[in-house]
Amino acid sequence: MAGEKVHLTGERETLLMTLYGKALESRLPNSLLEDHFADEAVGKIDYDFARLKVDVNLGIGLAIRAKTLDVHVQDFLARNPGAIVLHLGCGLDTRVFRVDPPSGVDWFDVDYPEAIELRRKLYPPRDRYHLVGSSLTHPDWLAEMPRNRAAIVVAEGLTPYLPAEEGPRLLSRLVSHLAGGELIFDAYSRFGLKLLRLNPAVRATGAEVHWAIEDPHELEMAVPKLRFVEDIPAYKPEHAARMGWPAKLFVRLWKHIPALRKIGRLLRYRF
Repeated sequence: MAGEKVHLTGERETLLMTLYGKALESRLPNSLLEDHFADEAVGKIDYDFARLKVDVNLGIGLAIRAKTLDVHVQDFLARNPGAIVLHLGCGLDTRVFRVDPPSGVDWFDVDYPEAIELRRKLYPPRDRYHLVGSSLTHPDWLAEMPRNRAAIVVAEGLTPYLPAEEGPRLLSRLVSHLAGGELIFDAYSRFGLKLLRLNPAVRATGAEVHWAIEDPHELEMAVPKLRFVEDIPAYKPEHAARMGWPAKLFVRLWKHIPALRKIGRLLRYRF
């Protein structure tokens, strides 16, 4: 039996859902993500992943979203070689290893202390890689972040679980503290939150979702320093070709029906 026991509930437990989905996708012969660190981590954890009901279709969807975010982080770092990366609600995601940032970059993974402690047990250290254990809604953790360097802030699978009033407060603190840069994250409409609540994996954890973003410009009003750049489709038909036909059909409809595109998408801002 695998070694590391985990005792996570609610939204904290969803980090196991995303880890396992990426591991499943990485076992496919034509893997998009090739996340071998995730696959190895699953083998080290003493947990019944079957209870989450994560299938390959979900794994492929998670991989598409993660790869899109990875590419944007890599692009920002290519343009800003001395930047910092703030990965919010990192869970057990292995983005730092997939992106493999250049030597001048400081990377900060931020999540609840129990998630960070688990990361320390599962993943190797690396130069200029910093682990910060704190609730994101607690303001003190941000004091550790450099204020005089360009920053890219990335979050995946985080915003729905934030209280609706806390999301804009968190972003306001970030853009007030940091010198400038970009923010990219996935966001869901109110209908998207309803679908998330029906997701078997989310239901298995008992996690609750709260924060919906209908219009990307809402955040410009709530956080005046933010400037909306683009709305990026979370799923691409060419990447979804490996899914089962119902999932492929949904992705095709997603591309052509605006209301469906709002269900879940990636939003990019400058500040």
